[in-house]
Amino acid sequence: MAVRIGINPITWSNDDMPELGGDTPLETCLREARQAGYDGLELGNKFPRDPATLGPIMAAHGLAVVSGWHSGRLLERDAEAEIAALGPHLHLLRAMGCGVMVFAETSGSVAGERGTPVRRRPVMAEAQWPVFLARLDAVARYLAAQGVRMAFHHHMGTAIESAAEVDRMLAGTSDAVGLLLDTGHFTFAGDDPLAVLERHAARVNHVHCKDVRADVLARVRAADTSFLDAVLAGVFTVPGDGSVDYAPILARLARQGYDGWLVVEAEQDPAVAHPLTYATIGRRNLSGLARRAGLC
Repeated sequence: MAVRIGINPITWSNDDMPELGGDTPLETCLREARQAGYDGLELGNKFPRDPATLGPIMAAHGLAVVSGWHSGRLLERDAEAEIAALGPHLHLLRAMGCGVMVFAETSGSVAGERGTPVRRRPVMAEAQWPVFLARLDAVARYLAAQGVRMAFHHHMGTAIESAAEVDRMLAGTSDAVGLLLDTGHFTFAGDDPLAVLERHAARVNHVHCKDVRADVLARVRAADTSFLDAVLAGVFTVPGDGSVDYAPILARLARQGYDGWLVVEAEQDPAVAHPLTYATIGRRNLSGLARRAGLC
């Protein structure tokens, strides 16, 4: 068993808030990610979308493409329309050798709306659930047939945010729907990521290691902020710098035989949290924890 450790480029440049690191070149992100010891990166909006262009860039830095985000809209369109919409992204991931696609349901999402409290997220009506689940399963089965598994990303501000919603989603779909376990988002939602992992370890095929500053989380909850304002307040950080207890989570992944990626993902203001410094801290902490758990 040997997991690989990657990082999301949001450490350097935030896709949802371009003012955060918007002027940081992709070259800086790649060079510093390699300097910090990472094996690969997830995609961001500065990455070329043509495999013939992106491949040599990544190879020059000795880095793999881990995966990349797709904004699903299955509450608004059927499975066939979703499959058509994700086609170019799927082509890129397959060409870059990715095993999973990060898939989130973003219909009505408030995650990117700085003026909207995160509590005003969309909540599915009972009648929407069976339609959504059938569409989601159809898309996941299609992806599996193409050799790229769906890694569904529960996310603050979206229709699938809480552990209860994840439980219902997984109960109503086949094993083709994999789970991206995001430690930070479950913690922010008030759920225990380890408890979710205990219930669904067999479905977890991708892991985002996002730590949470408990004192900041308490403040932003009390202030009823938006998701982005919580990010700016510093609610997230790299593994080992917050309140998430990673040792039992990684030990449980090891017992399951998890052999995918562990991805450091910590939305912070790069002007406050120096990217190379925090990338290095996150890699050092996570690799040490993973070794002790027997994951690498």
